[in-house]
Amino acid sequence: MVKKTVLKVDISCHKCRKKLLKAISGLQGVDKIEVDAGKGTISVTGDADPYDIIVRTRKVGKHVELVSVGPPPQPPKEPQKKPEEKKPEAKKDDKKTDSLMMPQFHNPITCPVCQQMHVVYTDPNPGCSIM
Repeated sequence: MVKKTVLKVDISCHKCRKKLLKAISGLQGVDKIEVDAGKGTISVTGDADPYDIIVRTRKVGKHVELVSVGPPPQPPKEPQKKPEEKKPEAKKDDKKTDSLMMPQFHNPITCPVCQQMHVVYTDPNPGCSIM
């Protein structure tokens, strides 16, 4: 049975979003994933068990709250199309503005969870060495 599961998750950076999508999309029975970073929600549509979705999300290291589980919304019915009226086209300028000519750099801000580094200490002098 197809159902829609809505989860509330902190999606504060691009790296977090990528990890969540990769983890959830690996589940069997997931048909569609919608991410709304503004609201902080993830909507998963398909046959996947909501418990499995929550477990995968927590394995990524995110706190998750279950908002709702239910049937997916019905697709909207298309109204009858009316004949379109032709509108006169406005003249387009062939000149490019300076803002389009400037190089644009993308530097996403990462969240504190993504910036954490794991340090593993090793013993420089192991007890046994053969030379």
